[in-house]
Amino acid sequence: MRFLKVAHTFERLEKTSGRLEMTSILAQLFKETSPEEIGKLVYILQGILLPSYYGVDLGLGEKFVMEAISSSTGYSRKEVEDCYKHKGDLGDCAEHFVKNRRQLSLYKEELELLHVYDVMYKIATLSGAGSVQSKIKHFAELLNNAQPLEARYLVRYVLGRLRLGVGDPTILDALSLAKYGDRSWRDALERAYNICADLGLVARTFFESPEKIPSFKVQPFKPLMPALAERLSSPEEIIKKLGCCMVEMKYDGFRMQCHKQGERVEIYSRKLERMTHMFPDVVEEVRSLPYKEIIFEGEALAYNEREDRYYSFQETMHRRRKHGIEEASKEFPLRVFVFDVLYVDGVDFTLKPYKERRAWVEKFSYNVLRASFGAIAENARQVAKLFNSAIKKGLEGIMAKDLNAPYTAGKRKFAWIKLKKSYGKGMDTIDAVIVGYYLGRGARAQFEFGGVLVAVYNDEKDRLETIAKVASGFTEEEMVELKRQLEKITIPKKPNNLASNIEVDFWVEPQIVIEVAYDEITISHLHTAGKGYALRFPRFIQKREDKSLADITTVKEVEELMKGK
Repeated sequence: MRFLKVAHTFERLEKTSGRLEMTSILAQLFKETSPEEIGKLVYILQGILLPSYYGVDLGLGEKFVMEAISSSTGYSRKEVEDCYKHKGDLGDCAEHFVKNRRQLSLYKEELELLHVYDVMYKIATLSGAGSVQSKIKHFAELLNNAQPLEARYLVRYVLGRLRLGVGDPTILDALSLAKYGDRSWRDALERAYNICADLGLVARTFFESPEKIPSFKVQPFKPLMPALAERLSSPEEIIKKLGCCMVEMKYDGFRMQCHKQGERVEIYSRKLERMTHMFPDVVEEVRSLPYKEIIFEGEALAYNEREDRYYSFQETMHRRRKHGIEEASKEFPLRVFVFDVLYVDGVDFTLKPYKERRAWVEKFSYNVLRASFGAIAENARQVAKLFNSAIKKGLEGIMAKDLNAPYTAGKRKFAWIKLKKSYGKGMDTIDAVIVGYYLGRGARAQFEFGGVLVAVYNDEKDRLETIAKVASGFTEEEMVELKRQLEKITIPKKPNNLASNIEVDFWVEPQIVIEVAYDEITISHLHTAGKGYALRFPRFIQKREDKSLADITTVKEVEELMKGK
């Protein structure tokens, strides 16, 4: 398939906001895609080269991309920089300069999808002396052969800024529609994706041998999409929903998915990024477990042995670092509270009821690896007692679990229900993603930061919807740091998958997840979340670097919280 066809489809998607129309456009493209191409096309749509757990980073940096644009079109580096300052989008600049080239290559060939992907993979994996110039050279060669529209999307892709507004649910729908003319395979495709976290692999398998999709199995080193919890606001609601249930302490650390096969051990984050090298103390203990193969999940907290207390989430995050790992492991030793077992010696535990999985959890009683505290609750009074106990211990709250439910990888269901502490009288919290920010005025003018616009996720419409403007709760240091991070992901227009009635000073890529406290949920014509849900008196609590878009609060969850008030 010619890459130009892909680029034309991307242009149509960029101009479309309706999920049904997006699905139809994608399905048409997929129909014309070969089994050899479909997996790589899906990766490109996701803006990646491979799933995050492979550790292959696509990004080239803006400076190197500007160098490649200059090299391939004959314009000076300053002219490219000036265009970028004016347009705010290097993809648009590349399109302009390629359309008005000052120099023509002696030989030009049409770009094919597989060739583009292979060159991008080569760029991402080059290393060593001279690798930077080699990366620029390879990318400049792609631009030499590119049509103007192709150049726009080549640059956006390599910078990780495609901004098509296409989410995984839309891709799954389109795959089924392309192959069978309806969405009948959607659930099977989603299940396969949730247990391997590799949508490109699922797409290729579906196009080559659809009968293999239902037989996807859990296996070591293919991390599963984490199960997600729903939210209720009282012990009474929990008992009404679950009846007799297991109540676990909710530890405010970072989630780990640990895999072992023989001597090999890998640890994946909540975002399914491989972070094995950061935790030698955990790796050593996982390797010593008396199982040939095992996959389990736990919540990691830094522990102060001298004072017998656990560090806060922000302090615990010091353990997630690329350098000074040995020093950090001594200063912030971890305890990992295991809360679920997913696979043991060839047996898929995700299909088993939670009470059976919990029996395996309770086998963890080691130095680093400990079973999370859990107790059976038969009524609201017992749930409340366990909740109050968790708060007294300085923990975040509790997680109530359906004793008979399987592990629902990648899904947010009432199999797990969280009940969190309040931040002051009447205060509750949600996790939201920043979609834009405002410049500072008055006393905040010196920080050039006045607050952020945040959104939650509507899973029915596969889009983000605004719920609050957050302007309070930030320290001076947090304002400076957040402004610095947001500047790096500023975009020239509203994200394509965002529904918003509000303007901001700067739109940003929806990447940074923050915890937001609020007094109550109200209805406002200004916001687009559900029926116009909005947070009253929102305030910033903390950044959640461990969470991605998949983890943010949903509109359905907001509705449940509103009902509980």
